[in-house]
Amino acid sequence: MMEIPVINPESEHYSSLLQPAGCISRLEDVANWFAKRQGKELPDQLKPAIVLFAADHGVAASLSHQDSRSGTAGRVAHATSSDSVIRKLAKEAGASLSIVNLGVRDEITGVDSETVRESGSGDIRVEPAMSQEEYWEAVGIGEELAARAISDGANLLATSSLASGDHVSVAALLCELAGVAPEEALESGSHESYPDELMALEASLERARGTPSHDILRELGGLELAAMAGFFRAAARKGVPVLLDGKASAVAALAATAWDVRIAGWLLASFVSDESAHRIVLEELGLEAMMHLKRSLSGGKGAALLMPLLQASLTLQRGLATIED
Repeated sequence: MMEIPVINPESEHYSSLLQPAGCISRLEDVANWFAKRQGKELPDQLKPAIVLFAADHGVAASLSHQDSRSGTAGRVAHATSSDSVIRKLAKEAGASLSIVNLGVRDEITGVDSETVRESGSGDIRVEPAMSQEEYWEAVGIGEELAARAISDGANLLATSSLASGDHVSVAALLCELAGVAPEEALESGSHESYPDELMALEASLERARGTPSHDILRELGGLELAAMAGFFRAAARKGVPVLLDGKASAVAALAATAWDVRIAGWLLASFVSDESAHRIVLEELGLEAMMHLKRSLSGGKGAALLMPLLQASLTLQRGLATIED
């Protein structure tokens, strides 16, 4: 099995800079963070790639609070349009963008098709989200797409979900992997579907009671969450950092660390929202977010927003004078 590489020690370059330590706040730390993972005194310019995974959730089909614009197919349709927010942000960041269909019930176009199950994951209230075969197929797709992006020259990856019905699955994983209470995992209850989602969450947790941590993603997750977990593992094994986007990608990362805790060392959290559950999962991963945004973003937008700032920090560090200069 491929090993996760050891992160290199800090270069002496950063202790020899003429600038006062911390004068550009965390941007200084970020450049050092990338240098250690690239194994270089000064980090290379970033060549980012964003991969978004789309899939429906069986448990969401019973919660009839979605319309065609807010469902998974609607999110994919927006993301694939030429004037979508994520396309504009990716272009500004110089990032490639791929959108992958793992199991969306409605017909969608303009995406890469890697369908595992056409109807999406199972209804986790009454059955596992995926069979063993489906689970490892989804994980393998994530691993393959990370490896492909790296082979194409990317040295920074980002991944996120376009699933609109993932609330219950993400909350269930939070409860099992981070010990979050169901009410907190679903957040506040400010939307009309909250009571139904809470009932679905509690039923799902009861059904999966006693599941070992290494199998909880298959039982309570979703196709896109499994693919993201595989994506994180493959990137870590190849020594390429990955930006987390919103809460769903962070939860998938936490599930991946059940395979190997060292995966967390190759992750960078782009932002944290005001949701306490989002903060908790980042704390479980040992990560401090680069940005604090009041609202949660998804679909890669948070990661794409951060990329130009990361590029600027690396460019700045390469141009700063040292004592030797």
